[in-house]
Amino acid sequence: MGQIPAGRGGMGEDEPETNPRSGRRETEEERADRQWSDLLQELRVAQTGVQILFGFLLAVVFQPRFAELSTIDRNIYVVTVMLGSATAAALIGPVSYHRLLTGRRMKPQTVTWASRLTKLGLGLLFCTMCSTLLLILRVALHNVAALWLVGGMALWFLVCWFVFPLWAIARDGGRRTAGRRDAEDTDPRH
Repeated sequence: MGQIPAGRGGMGEDEPETNPRSGRRETEEERADRQWSDLLQELRVAQTGVQILFGFLLAVVFQPRFAELSTIDRNIYVVTVMLGSATAAALIGPVSYHRLLTGRRMKPQTVTWASRLTKLGLGLLFCTMCSTLLLILRVALHNVAALWLVGGMALWFLVCWFVFPLWAIARDGGRRTAGRRDAEDTDPRH
């Protein structure tokens, strides 16, 4: 008699293996499902903020005072709306990507590309936030203090979004045991 293929129930599925990087016992598909769930939670937070900000930006043009804006401020507004649109597209893109590829047995690739789109969306969100602040503070202050304030907030965004996580990675210095490390932390695709 022939051998039963490795896996659960002899259905030919991969047997869960312990990932040396994460210490988790999961198949590639199970890992992709977990990573997709994590990514969806992150996207929910980012998408909500982007939708509120974008709605605000769309309403600005219909305010009576908009006609009084200088050409520079109108240009900043146009750039800000375009950045907001690009941000929304990048952060909603993973949902479309998943929907179009569902059932095609491409979950690991979907997670990889959705993660890349999310990172792009976060970079665009940084630019959108800075541009929005610049527009608001230029209108409110009418002086160069607006640039200094936006620069300070841009620095704060960078610290919160990138420096703190990178500092945690550097501080860890690879000392964490393989049994504790999450696959996403070291997966070169993310």
